Formats: sequence, structure tokens, C-alpha cells
Amino acid sequence: MVDFLAENNLCGQAILRIVSRGNAIIAELLRLSEFIPAVFRLKDKSDQQKYGDIICDFSYFKGPEFYESKLEAKPELQDLDEEFRENNIEILTRFYLAFESVHKYVVDLIRYLDDLNEGVYIQQTLETVLLNEDGKQLLCEALYLYGVMLLVIDQKMEGEVRERMLVSYYRYSAARSSGDSNLDDICKLLRSTGYSSHPGAKRPPNYPESYFQRVPISPTFLSMVIGRLRSDDIYNQVSAYPLPEHRSTALATQAAMLCVCLYFTPSILHTQQAKMREIVDKYFPDNWVISIYMGITVNLVEAWEPYKAAKTALNYTLDTANIREQAGRYAASVESLRPRVQQSLKEGFLREEIILDNIPKLLNCLRDCNVAIRWLMLHTAESAYDPNNKRLRQIKDQVINDSKYNPKILFQLLLDTAQFEFILKEMFKQMLAEKQLKWESYKKEGSERMMELAEVFSGVKPLTRVEKNENLQAWFREISKQIESLNYEDSTAAGRKTVQLIQALVEVQEFHQLESNLQVSQFLADTRKFLHQMIRTINIKEEVLITMQIVGDLSYAWQIIDSFTSIMQESIRANPSMVTKLRATFLKLASALDLPLLRINQVNSPDLLSVSQFYSGELVAYVRKVWRRVLICDWISCLKSLCIHSDLVFLANVLPGSADHSREYVHLVAKLTHAISVFTEGILMMKTTLVGIIKVDPKQLLEDGIRKELVKRVAYALHKGLIFNPKAKPSELMPKLKEMAATMDGFYRSFEYIQDYVSIYGLKIWQEEVSRIINYNVEQECNSFLRTKIQDWQSVYQSTHIPIPKYPSVDESATFIGRLCREILRITDPKTTCYIDQLNTWYDVRTHQEVTNNRLFSEIQDTLGTFGLNGLDRLLCFMIVKELQNFLTVFQKNILKDKAVVDIFKALLTAVNPVKGIVANASKVYANAAAKTQKIWPAYLEAIMKVGQMQVLRQQIANELNYSCKFDSKHLAAALDNLNKSLLSDIEAHYQDPSLPYPKEDNTLLYEITAYLEAAGIHNPLNKIYITTKRLPYFPIVNFLFLIAQLPKLQYNKSQGLIITPVFSFNIGNVFSVVFNAFFINKLVIKVVK
Repeated sequence: MVDFLAENNLCGQAILRIVSRGNAIIAELLRLSEFIPAVFRLKDKSDQQKYGDIICDFSYFKGPEFYESKLEAKPELQDLDEEFRENNIEILTRFYLAFESVHKYVVDLIRYLDDLNEGVYIQQTLETVLLNEDGKQLLCEALYLYGVMLLVIDQKMEGEVRERMLVSYYRYSAARSSGDSNLDDICKLLRSTGYSSHPGAKRPPNYPESYFQRVPISPTFLSMVIGRLRSDDIYNQVSAYPLPEHRSTALATQAAMLCVCLYFTPSILHTQQAKMREIVDKYFPDNWVISIYMGITVNLVEAWEPYKAAKTALNYTLDTANIREQAGRYAASVESLRPRVQQSLKEGFLREEIILDNIPKLLNCLRDCNVAIRWLMLHTAESAYDPNNKRLRQIKDQVINDSKYNPKILFQLLLDTAQFEFILKEMFKQMLAEKQLKWESYKKEGSERMMELAEVFSGVKPLTRVEKNENLQAWFREISKQIESLNYEDSTAAGRKTVQLIQALVEVQEFHQLESNLQVSQFLADTRKFLHQMIRTINIKEEVLITMQIVGDLSYAWQIIDSFTSIMQESIRANPSMVTKLRATFLKLASALDLPLLRINQVNSPDLLSVSQFYSGELVAYVRKVWRRVLICDWISCLKSLCIHSDLVFLANVLPGSADHSREYVHLVAKLTHAISVFTEGILMMKTTLVGIIKVDPKQLLEDGIRKELVKRVAYALHKGLIFNPKAKPSELMPKLKEMAATMDGFYRSFEYIQDYVSIYGLKIWQEEVSRIINYNVEQECNSFLRTKIQDWQSVYQSTHIPIPKYPSVDESATFIGRLCREILRITDPKTTCYIDQLNTWYDVRTHQEVTNNRLFSEIQDTLGTFGLNGLDRLLCFMIVKELQNFLTVFQKNILKDKAVVDIFKALLTAVNPVKGIVANASKVYANAAAKTQKIWPAYLEAIMKVGQMQVLRQQIANELNYSCKFDSKHLAAALDNLNKSLLSDIEAHYQDPSLPYPKEDNTLLYEITAYLEAAGIHNPLNKIYITTKRLPYFPIVNFLFLIAQLPKLQYNKSQGLIITPVFSFNIGNVFSVVFNAFFINKLVIKVVK
């Protein structure tokens, strides 16, 4: 008969593909649950006020016209709705595809069952598939995985959030107009159940059975699957757990599947007491907390509370005496197992001969350890007990008391067991790899010994002093041939024959009285030893490794292991060499990946890489978390002390009497440095390890942990240090920048000091992470000016491994860089200050006191570095664009749409044309036009002053960047300047002669060099094009009149060489060049001249 999983067996391949897809869907749901946009939760009042009208739940479907008409009535809501669509359609599509795949999964499963019933698969029916071992497993898994999907969706994605996302997708996508869309069915399946995963939340009535019955599944199929799960050992796990008291552990996976599948037929849970008693007696006689999938735990006391039959059946298990018995049994197990495992881990104890002679004992020890760890971890887990449920609290307290639960002891047993298991597996794998080679070697040695003995009894050898014995000579030759004839491939026959040969050698020694000759006795003993070794070696079977893999399963702890994180960290801090055992524990936890990947791998699905990466990434993220938290205390203490120490060393050189304090801190720094060095040594002891499909380098883990803590500390310092009081006089800007510069310098010097002790490139890490923090914050600040926002998961600066923290806004700015920029704009406001270009200084127009000067930008350079100045420059660019867009709106609204104003411009154009001569009665014409348009200039002036102010700031930033670049990296500055001039020269030559080369459209040279030039300050902000517009009518004449209207307010200051005003300050020559393109400026200049 064809194998059920063979590639040419369509029936087997079809259900295998469905099950494989089910595991991939669950991984995708778990992955997406971490990326739910917070706005869909509508938790904040600000979100509710802003998005409440455009984010709807399924009530939208009752009257979509009402909701849409409400949006159409308000243009600002329409604009917000369109912006929201642009920012979220990508993630909404991803969620919808995941939801759709769940519905498609159950539809495909139902179609497969229909095909079985209709005889589409020749000679296969539901009954025959369930009789096949693989078929039985796959059909049970198919139903179970569908149930897990529904539970995962409800636990990880709240019902209201799902509804809002589905409605938003419906509104924004083309699905509403697609004829073959199954959006209605998906909405029916995934509508809110009323369930909440928050502790203390009330369970909805008929949950989850009503949820599971939204898509009807064949009752016959459900009955047969549950029957198989009730009666059979579908995975043949009992053979790995021969002891009867281990049966519930052996059937734990099957028990979890049965618990999920029972929700599809709630009548069993409610009324069928005989079946429930059978299920409890077989699967739950000594346990009530189970892991249903990748560490998702369920407490049956709570889960089966609404079901009469299930609750009654579980009462014996929950009897106080039974709980005491089970807890006491596992407490005794832990006490007896700890010394046994620690003895096995002693240096030199686990040798090859010990392992070969004691395989059953070692396996029994592993079984006992893993069973005890599993029971105690699950039944004492915080996540398994609702703190608001009195009965659950009582059960938990009893378990903890009767089992004498100590999390440190349990964790130590887990570490020791994992290390013991790891060493045993590695040695067994090595023995298995060398099995045939060693067996052949022992066979050869034994055969040669027998041939040598045959020669001894030939009487030819002069030194043996053994009389010639032809019978013994022939006998030993025959034994040698018999040994040589043993066949490795036929291990059973070879083993039987080897035992007979050993017995024959014992008998020949006794009957022929060969003990008197020591040499002969030694040869016989050696041969028997080699034959014994052959028997041991032939008994090295792969089944032992498989049993160890089954017994060592730790998938149930995928989530609850997190509760032991603090104990891990304390252990490592106390004994850094503990990381070797921790490595074994992580590898043991990685075995959990086998469960979801088995079917995906069997069908050669392309989802294998994606699912492997997700689960491996989750585990690696946890490993990083453990190391990072260990680093926090010692590393941060050292950083703080180093900062203080640096200051004290400085003070000791300046102030008398402060040297004693400096010595104390030197001692503290030395102590902390030693602690960090020891910890680093411990981490580097952990070899590079493959966790799932991700290679974990301990040195990289250490570096990532340091980076993560650095990012956290620096981001927090910048957030807290750059908050300004707008009412403070004088401004807090310079003092806070100086304070922040000292803090940043302390971090920098600390890294410089510590880098050699932890074997890292401190300066490289510092520059990369600080630049990432600043660029990310600039990006987030610029988001407020963008219609299509850059989300965290889209940002090139944000990272999942080393995330940059986000802090709530303290004012209109989103980040510290926005607060810094707006504070600079506030203190240099042209309404209250006067900018003197020759001095690069701003003065208060009322008191004539200096407000700030170009030293401000040097201070920002010292505090935030080149990245900070460059980021500030980028933010100012966005602000200028925003002001210019506002300016255009004002121009359109106040000028072009005002008929009276347009008529004035027409009359003025008629009066001044033709422009070849001097305008007759010019002063009257211009004064009359300026007077009539007086009302439009305030808004016009406001926009121009704001842009001019920001352009002046950009010029100062460019000067500071250029100066620091020439000072710190003169060769880079010279190279960039020369390259820039060469490119401009080539481009100019091309426009004069088009045959000369010019960068093609796909050539990114100009774009890339621009970033370098701006970072080095080699650019002129006044020549930058910020926005492009269509030709604006009357624009030259408007600017001309504006100039005429403002000139009387200005006066020339001879001592300063500037045209200034006591109130406003802006450079007339630059005002227009920073606003619009040269075409209009040229027209304006021509008109002014004429």
C-alpha cells in the first residue's frame, strides 16, 4: 500500500498541506499581534476625539450611508480619513489577509472532508484515513489547529479592535466592489465575542463554543476525531514513558488537542459525564494546567467551570487530598533528583563506558527530572491562575505549600537537567556517528588476538614457553574466523553470536586450565573485553536520541520561562560560568520549534523559513532580554560612577581637599569594572549557538545588550534634559544645552574607558547609536508635516532588537529635537529680536541686550554632534515647506480670490505699462496702490518673516557644520568641496554642449552627494528649492507693492551697514530669494529698477 504521506498520495498530501498552512497561519497571527496600530484601540481621549468619526466597529454595516454622509459633510474629516487610509492600508491589508487565511483554512478543511465522503480520493474514506497512523494524526491536528487559531485571535486581538480593522479595510480597499470577496463570511467568523484577556474580566456566556460553531463542521468528523483522541495514543508517546505515573505527561500533547476539540462539541462537556470521567481519568488524574500551543496555558478549573459534566469529572483531581499527594510526590522527586543530576555533571563522570552500561538508568533520571519540572512549572505559573478567582488562589497556595515550591531550586534543577541532557545528547550523537568505525575496530582487535593465540599454541614462537597444542591452535583460528565473519548490518544475529563467543572463551579458559599462563589469560581477557565493547556499541541506537528528544520537550514553558528571568540574572551575576548551563537551557527551549515546523517541513512548504525565523527570533529576543537585564545594574552603576569620577578627577586638580573623594570613586569604579569584566568573560564562555535557524554569537549578544541599554539611557537623558519653559527669562536653552553636553560627554568618556574591558568598539557603538536616536526622533518630528507617516516598522532607524523608546509629548512637539527647534525659533523671533548679520548675533529689540549668537550652534554641536545639527537643519526644511504652503494658501485666498484687490493690480499694471519709460506721476500711482492694498500685507509679512528667520538659522547651522568639518576632517571637507565643484562644472558644460555626459535618471550620485554636502555644511540654504508651484498671476507686482509698502518702515544704519527696523529684522536682499523661484524674482527686480 502507498505510504499516506508519499508525494503521489493525493489524499495524504492534501491534508498535510492544510495542516502545514495551519501552523504557518498561527505564526503569522502571533507575529501580527505585536503590530496592532494603537489607534484602533481608541484608548486615549485624544485618539477618540480625532479618529472617533472615521474608525467604526460593525455598527457601520447597519447604516454605511449615514457614516459616509457624516464624513462628506466635513472636508477636514475627509482629509483626515484619506491621510489615515494612506498611513494604515498596508498593515490593514496584512491583517485582513491573515484573517482571510483563517476562514480559507476551515473552508478548505470542510471541502477536504466533503471530497473524502464523495469518493474523490480513490479507496480513501474518512474511516480509512483515521485507521492510518499518519492520517489519524493529521485529521486530529487539522481540527485542533483551527481551534487554536480562533483562541489566539481572541486572546491576542480584542474583538472591538478586529471589527474596527475589518471595517477600515472594507472602506479603504477594493474588496467592497469585488464580486468574489468573502469579506462578509470573514466578518461573521471574527466578529467580537465579548471575550477579554484582562485579569478579572467576565467570561461571555456560551464562550468559546458559540465562537467555534460560527462555521459548521461535520458532526461525524468531530465525533470520530474526538473518539480517536479519547481512546488512542495517536503519537505513540507512551513507549517513551514506560512508568504508569508518567502517563499524563506522555499524553500531554494529545490532552491539549482534546481540550481544544471538545469546544466543537460542547454537549460532551455539558452532559456526557461518562465520557468526561473517562477523559479525566486518562489525561487529567494528576494535572489541571495544560499548555495548548507554544506555551499558551489553560487552567481547566477555570476553563471547565461552566460545563457541568466536565466540572464534576475534574472534582476528584482537584480534591485536597489528591493535590496534596501529587504536590508531595513531586517535592520528594526534586529533593532526590537534584543530587543525582549534580553527581552526573561532575567533571569526568559521564564517560563513554558509563553511558553505554547505564543507558536505561540515565534515561529514567531524565524522565523523572523533566516530568517533575513540567508539573511544578505549569501548576505554579502565575499566568495560569486568575488572582480574582478565590478557588484558583486556594489551589495555587496549596500546591506551593505542599510541594515546598522554591523557584530558585526548581530553576537550578532545570539548568542542571538541561546541561545533563545536552552533554548526554552530544556524547550519544558522537558515539552514534562513530558506531560502525569503533565496532569494526573492536572486531579487528578481537580477531587478531585469537590469531596470535593460535600462533602461540603452534609451538613456533620461542618466547612463549607454551607447549604445542594443535587442537587449541585450530580452535583459536576458528574463533578468529567467527569473529571476522560478524556482520555489522545484521546487528541482531551479530549480537547473539558475540554472546556465544564470549561464553566459549570463558569455557576454554576453565576446561584447558589456561589460567596458569598469564599471557594467554591476558589475551583471552582482552578479547572478551573487545567482544563486550562490540555488544555495547551495537546497542547504541537512534531510538535513544529520539526518546531523549521526546522526554526533553520544553515547549510548555515557551511563555512561562519569562517568570524565571530575574533568577537567571541573579545566578549569572553570582556565577558568570552559569552561562554554559543557560546555553543548554535555551537549546532545550529551542526544541519547541519542532512542533510547528514538523508538518511545514514534511510538505516542503515555502512557509518554513518565515515560521522558523519568527519562532527563532522570539527565542533569540528572550535570550537578548536576559543578557540585557543582567547588564543593567553593573553597567549603569559603572557608567554613573565613571561620569562622577571624571568630574571628581577634574575637581581634584582644581580644588584642594577633593582628592580623598576622588580616591573613593576610583575604588568604586575599579570594583564595578571588575564586575563587568567577570560577567563579560562568562558570556564569552558561551559558544556560538544555533537557536532554531538563527546563529547566536555571545559577543554579539553582549554588544547588543550594551547598545540597548545605551540607547535607553541616552534617549531618556535627551527627553528629560531638553524640556524648556517658554515663559522663562532669560531662556533656559543655553544652560540646559551645557548640562546636556556634560551628560553626553560623561557617557562618551565612560564608553571610552570601559570598551577594552568588555572587548567592544566603544566609539563605533556610540556614534552609530546616538546618530540612530537623533535621526529617529527627527523622523518622528517630521511626521507631523507629512501626510503619509513613517511608521515604526517602516523606519530604517527603529529596530526590534535595540528599540529606541518613544516618550509621550510634553508640548506641541513630538520629540526633544522638536522642542529644541521651537525653543530656538522662540528666542530668535523677529518680532522681539533683531538679527545683526555682521555679528551673527540676535539682540532684544526692547532692551538691546544680546539674546544669543552663533555660539548657540557650537553648543548644539557639542551636545548632539553633527547628527543633531543636521537633524535640526532637516526639521527646519520641513517647517519652511509648511510655511510656504501656508503662504500659498494666503496668497490664493486673500489676493487672487479678492476681486477688488485683483482690480487694483490690473489698474496698476495698466498705469505702469509700457515699462520702457518712467511712469508718469509715479509717487501718486504707487502710493495710491499701496494704500488700497494695505489690509493684505500683515499676513504676507508674517509668512515672509517666518521663512526668513528659519533661513538665517539654516545659514548658521551650515556655517557651524562646515567649520567643524574643516576642523575635524579637513581631507573629507576638501574632497567633498572638489567633487561638488567638479560635478557642477560638468553639469554646466553639459547644458552648454548637450553631447557632453550628464548623470542618468537611475544614477543616484547627485542624490547621495547632496546628503554628504549638507552634513558637511557645503550648501547654500538660500538657493534651495523647497516647493514648486504653477505660475502665479500678479505675483511680481504683488511683491513689488509689498516692497513699496514696507520700505518706509525701514532705515539704513550706517554703523552696522544694514537696513533695519527697531521692530522687525530681515535682510531685504534675501527675503524673496528664499520664497520663490528666480523667474519671478527677475521680473520683480526689472520692475523695481524701471
